[in-house]
Amino acid sequence: MPILRISRFPLAGFQTILPAVAITITAIITALVATTPAVACTNFIASPKATVDGSVIVTYTCDGEFHPILRNYPAADYGPDDWYEINYWSGGEPNKIKQPAHTYAVVNLMNEHQLTIGETTTGGREELINPDGMIHYWHLMKLALQRAATAREAIRVMGELVAEHGYRSSGESFAIGDPEEAWIMEMVGPGPGGKGAHWVALRVPDGYVSAYANLGRIGTFPLDKPNECLYSQGMIEFATEKGWYDPDSGKPFSWREAFHPATPQKMRYTATRVWSLFRRCAPSLELPDDYHRGVEGAEPYPLWIKPDEKLSLADVFDLMRDHYEGTPFDMTQGVDAGPYGTPNRWRPMGWEIDGAQYTWERPISTQQTGFSMVSQSRRWLPDPVGGVTWYGLDDTYFTCWTPLYCGIDAIPVSYATGSLGKFSWDSAWWVFNFVSNLANLKYSHMIQDIQAVQNKLEGDLIALQPAVDKTAAELAKSDPELMIRYLTDYSVYSAEEIVDRWRELGENLLTKYNDGYVKDENGRAQEDGYSERWLRNVLEQRPEQFRLPDNGGVEEPEDY
Repeated sequence: MPILRISRFPLAGFQTILPAVAITITAIITALVATTPAVACTNFIASPKATVDGSVIVTYTCDGEFHPILRNYPAADYGPDDWYEINYWSGGEPNKIKQPAHTYAVVNLMNEHQLTIGETTTGGREELINPDGMIHYWHLMKLALQRAATAREAIRVMGELVAEHGYRSSGESFAIGDPEEAWIMEMVGPGPGGKGAHWVALRVPDGYVSAYANLGRIGTFPLDKPNECLYSQGMIEFATEKGWYDPDSGKPFSWREAFHPATPQKMRYTATRVWSLFRRCAPSLELPDDYHRGVEGAEPYPLWIKPDEKLSLADVFDLMRDHYEGTPFDMTQGVDAGPYGTPNRWRPMGWEIDGAQYTWERPISTQQTGFSMVSQSRRWLPDPVGGVTWYGLDDTYFTCWTPLYCGIDAIPVSYATGSLGKFSWDSAWWVFNFVSNLANLKYSHMIQDIQAVQNKLEGDLIALQPAVDKTAAELAKSDPELMIRYLTDYSVYSAEEIVDRWRELGENLLTKYNDGYVKDENGRAQEDGYSERWLRNVLEQRPEQFRLPDNGGVEEPEDY
């Protein structure tokens, strides 16, 4: 069992390691939870020259109905008879593949070399799913992180693994970053009984950002520039045989057109998120909304763009919190947002009325998010210090991201505790869900209280990061073991402090907004009621139901 030493230091002005109290946690590394795969995720990538500090940033919202369990996997050495067992969420007989001589340490989705991988399920053509393949995308990500030190090496490892053992998932996009560069890799299967997988990977040009969400984004690509593009052999011939590409057409091969045909609902569900990220990064481009609205003949959004200004870490946090506010698709507006402007829409996404088909908007921030991350890979710092995963639970709009340095050797207990089927104050995921679900009762009010706490905590952590980096980098030269303890103490304490503050926030919200009242600064309940906008909506539906007689009103009952 790992020994977890927690130093009780403040979140600001921290410079030195304070005396630690040792506690033990059991089975964190091996803890498992029954989950379903995420099928609706959003990724954003920023290359070094697109960020203020020169870091590579990869974001990932892992969206789906599941309770995440934060894990760390230590580095390990293996013999010739050691195997990695692959188990499947859907059941069935497990498979196994041979272990390499050495695997790297991994915290969540970043390894000890600052390599990080995110994903989004693109689906693609259903007939390309191969139930006989061995490796699902989530196995592929973990195996690549344990076996690769760079983004290029991860692409090679992933390609070799599916070539040898087969690919089991539907279409998938991967965001792969290391301290030097970032890549986009997209993959589809060969269909039942087929071999390997078809894939292509492109390097994001330095100074640019990319985004994608549940739809294949790569179009045409160069076949003769291995520094910029890597791909599996035979994909064009395969697409030609299937009738998805005509080489005699005079058009270059397009990965997206061959393997990812999209319906108007699919476009709205996916491309709107890409459009919103890009419009906020580069307002000067004035990207139209015609493509994500499914207008025939509209041009797809570029795979990457150059932001109008370099992005800070806080900027990226803000980008990943989005309901299309301030646009015609603003989910906090309209009768569908309810009396208090909640941006949440309950599933299913689509519905039918009188034979017509409709669909809700699908934002970047969604109540379905299990966990999210904003990773930093920074080449000017030692690997254990340079790699940081800012980890959050539940909806990105309501979460508070906390730093997990890739050099840590233990993780916060509350982030590795709990299950979907039972509420627990000991589970960080349930604590965040309590606050975000509570906020639906009076969203326009409560979100201000939530953001005040969120901004303070995240702002303090971002402001403190340079001091933590400097101290850890100095320790790396003199006492590497003490550096690991220092980073572990800091990461674990910060995470648990946030959860403690979030429990307090939930209790305060329930008290302040109890029974529909709003308590003022003196604790007195105030009648807040509804906005005039909402009341007018009510009267449009029931114009006479609530009208009082013209000869006067009525007095409130004395026992009111």
